[in-house]
Amino acid sequence: MIEEVILVDKKDQSIGKMPKLEAHMEGKLHRAFSVFIFNHSGELLLQQRALDKYHSAGKWTNTCCSHPRPGEQTITAAKRRLKEEMHMECELNHIFSFSYKAEFRNGLIENEYDHVYFGLSDVLPKPNPKEVADFKYVKMEKLQSSLIEDRDQYTEWLIICFKEVMDHYKRRNTDE
Repeated sequence: MIEEVILVDKKDQSIGKMPKLEAHMEGKLHRAFSVFIFNHSGELLLQQRALDKYHSAGKWTNTCCSHPRPGEQTITAAKRRLKEEMHMECELNHIFSFSYKAEFRNGLIENEYDHVYFGLSDVLPKPNPKEVADFKYVKMEKLQSSLIEDRDQYTEWLIICFKEVMDHYKRRNTDE
């Protein structure tokens, strides 16, 4: 089965579909999501992408990220992939969306309208080794420093959206 992504305009309106690899080769704007799972200690669950991923292999990133399938709601896709990648289930809340474009050494281009979800869980993940090489929990302040000092260890989308993730994380923790 050829995996397809939802092509979108700058306002996230669907304008078609395309095979995932083709969309990344041509740099077409498409819908994506990023899931950030925190534990009750306030630590973020990071995953290290599998070493044979088609881009950003072996880099550390947020808990889970992927693309909804044509006809699939983004929240449904986020819950599906969280279970497929990390064998976890929890309530997810849409926090914000952002667009970014990043080119990789292998010629592929991420051009995504990315929906960001937060979740809270103390359940330890059981990562799918086809998707995830490793995982760890980190304090947000430590990750903030590491993104600057060790930038090459992290995915582009995590670096790009982290400031806004941190702002929402701080706001949520002061509201409770």
